[in-house]
Amino acid sequence: MTAAEQRSGFDLGKLLTERGSERYELHARYLNHQLPRMLRTIGFDKVYERAEGAYFWDAEGRDYLDMLAGFGVMGLGRHHPVVRKALHDVLDAELADLTRFDCQPLPGLLAERLLSHAPHLDRVFFGNSGTEAVETALKFARYATGKPRVLYCAHAFHGLTTGSLSVNGEDSFRKGFAPLLPDTAIPLGDLAALERELRRGDVAGLVVEPIQGKGVHETPPGFLRAAQDLLRGHKALLIADEVQTGLGRTGDFFAYQHEPGVEPDLVCVAKALSGGYVPVGATLGKDWIFKRVYSSMDRVLVHSASFGANAQAMAAGLAVLAVMEDEKVVENARQTGDLLRTRLAALVDRYELLHEVRGRGLMIGIEFGKPVSLGLRSRWTMLQAARKGLFAQMVVVPLLQRHRILTQVSGDHLEVIKLIPPLIIGEREVDRFVEAFTAVMEDAHGGGGLMWDFGRTLVKQAMAGR
Repeated sequence: MTAAEQRSGFDLGKLLTERGSERYELHARYLNHQLPRMLRTIGFDKVYERAEGAYFWDAEGRDYLDMLAGFGVMGLGRHHPVVRKALHDVLDAELADLTRFDCQPLPGLLAERLLSHAPHLDRVFFGNSGTEAVETALKFARYATGKPRVLYCAHAFHGLTTGSLSVNGEDSFRKGFAPLLPDTAIPLGDLAALERELRRGDVAGLVVEPIQGKGVHETPPGFLRAAQDLLRGHKALLIADEVQTGLGRTGDFFAYQHEPGVEPDLVCVAKALSGGYVPVGATLGKDWIFKRVYSSMDRVLVHSASFGANAQAMAAGLAVLAVMEDEKVVENARQTGDLLRTRLAALVDRYELLHEVRGRGLMIGIEFGKPVSLGLRSRWTMLQAARKGLFAQMVVVPLLQRHRILTQVSGDHLEVIKLIPPLIIGEREVDRFVEAFTAVMEDAHGGGGLMWDFGRTLVKQAMAGR
């Protein structure tokens, strides 16, 4: 212990030992009080003691398979040794970071590595999150084109700050936060709607997720390339939101690369670039866009971020990209994702409640639908009458409670489970998930038991909340 540490009296380990058991009470008192309430309601109020790779462990030493990856942040799993070492190294280097009046090497090196995966792009702005990367793209698109309106797709999710909320396709997130920016939604994949809006002459660009996080819906084949051509014909920009789909998630480094000839003008990344440690967001773009925004020395700080390009975030990002190359993470995501999706799709004909399995790489949506048999149909109807999405929640809960697998419902009022596990999982994790999911489906189709008892509890809670 250093002399400074001795003088301060601060001991993180001691603090956690003394007060770690208060975690849910502290959150309920000082933070979002609905989170612990929700977790207790669905039985997710677990106490995880440690984590490594794709697993958590509780105090009893039981392991839990993580198929959520912190909403995609933990692309390399938790506590990857290379990323840990990079952060130790950058702290030990005692760099003169964030002086604001110099040019440190790490941001330039990380920008260089990122742009090597998108060779048609030229420059990078570093912020602190996915929503900030989207905000940057919205501002740059408006300024570079001189037009006020950005188009987005219905059911899109691009973040929750005011600008990104203006291009959020879910009304439940937007409600009560108006007025927002004058942006306009079009149906996903609807080229006619895109062209109709472009004819008005005031569109700066279209922001689109190559695969939507809410519901795991892909853009139709050929849509991105056709949209790009339409946009360029009207001097508007294509903005690819790769915050969740980027950095290997879908089996390509960027998801837009799945479609030949697609070269977005701006690309937003975040989440997995952090290595799960230091928040970071990045907006990649074309040279002419950046030069138009930063058109003179007077405008050098016209768009900036106080913690943007900090040394810890840059070191984490560089380490992540190195690991992805050294350990062939993108290839693993493609191969393991194909295996998982194929094995789950084989269950569709076996279980009438299972409607579809879709996605790409390790971004997979499992959708449930109305069954045919009378007994199951009546139970399904009961759930739907109370609140759409309850059946998917009925599946997520036993996956955790009985099989120790963490998953999520893909969005409010959706009967879809989304799988976005760490990109490092392999056949062992695929086997564990498929076996557990099959057991849950067997229980659901049995027509009784604890799973449907829990469903009735959810119905009562949904009805009481109206």
